Amino acid sequence: MHPGYLNHASYGPPTPEVEATVHELLAAAMRGEPAASLHAVGERARVAAARLTGFDPEGVALTTSTSQGLMTAAAGLRGEVLLSLDEFPANLYPWLRAEQAGRMRVRPIPGSGTGTPIPVTADRVAAALTPSTRVLAVSAVDFRTGYRADLRALREAIGPDRLLVVDGIQNLGAAANDWTAADVLAVGGQKWLRAGWGTGFLALSPRGLEAVGPALGGWTGVEDPAAYDGREHPLLPGAERYSVTSLSPFATGAFATALELFEAAGPERVAEGVRAATESVIAGIDAAGLTLLSPRAPEERAGIVVAGLPEEQAAGLHARLADAGVTTTLHPGGRIRFSPQAGADAETLDRLPALLRS
Repeated sequence: MHPGYLNHASYGPPTPEVEATVHELLAAAMRGEPAASLHAVGERARVAAARLTGFDPEGVALTTSTSQGLMTAAAGLRGEVLLSLDEFPANLYPWLRAEQAGRMRVRPIPGSGTGTPIPVTADRVAAALTPSTRVLAVSAVDFRTGYRADLRALREAIGPDRLLVVDGIQNLGAAANDWTAADVLAVGGQKWLRAGWGTGFLALSPRGLEAVGPALGGWTGVEDPAAYDGREHPLLPGAERYSVTSLSPFATGAFATALELFEAAGPERVAEGVRAATESVIAGIDAAGLTLLSPRAPEERAGIVVAGLPEEQAAGLHARLADAGVTTTLHPGGRIRFSPQAGADAETLDRLPALLRS
């Protein structure tokens, strides 16, 4: 990974260990190893995801992305969903499509969708609930600002009879959170977990499993899938009932390795490293006299730090950073997003104030 890479909220470059796993599995496939032995690696990923989030392994299924997990949840639910229109599109379109299909009703959180993202807090949610609200959909971390939602407070705000559906991709691998506050958690592996594209999981609580129907479940989500008898088979008992088809063993193997590496490194240690890196970025933004658009308090943010400046200047600064070997994301509205991983290059962080002042 290039030392100036500060863009894990866009994607996290896969580790050498992930690369080696993919090559090993590809070599096994080229030798003609049985498909069942190749696909067996997925169990490692599923169990590791359960350990890292606190969900029961029976409640975890592998997916290709956060989007697939959220689409699965939205297609399998009915009723009114409350969500912010400031959500990343992956947590917006599933609910819009479910509404268009006549299964859900979307209720926007008041004040959202204006172009200025407002944090989804327990107070805002409590004020927006109606007797018809069945689901709250939220991102654990806001992709525009890095604000980290208090999932336990949101859980208490909506009460025990509503479902909390969480997009966790910008959080898991960057900071801690109370994942078991959620009924449904969807996470892709291509960002902070550095597993590459085509990786992810869907985790559900017992209440989530009961509520989310297998509307998108396919032939691999039933018992005896290889009994080709033309009949509908009983659903698998856990979250694997949402399986659509056989996943790529190269992707699931990469995901297993990435999750196990994260677990071995220690989630708390990784989170502390990310926190230290983001504080260095914030210090650089302050030193350059730019506006900080992310929460300053460490407990309110994860790995994303955003600098704001006039839009006509932002593109030029973003280009100069790239020319200096520093990779970031430019968002509309004059926002430059930094997202450093734990162990970010110290020299890059040290020269950031001078680069930003330029």
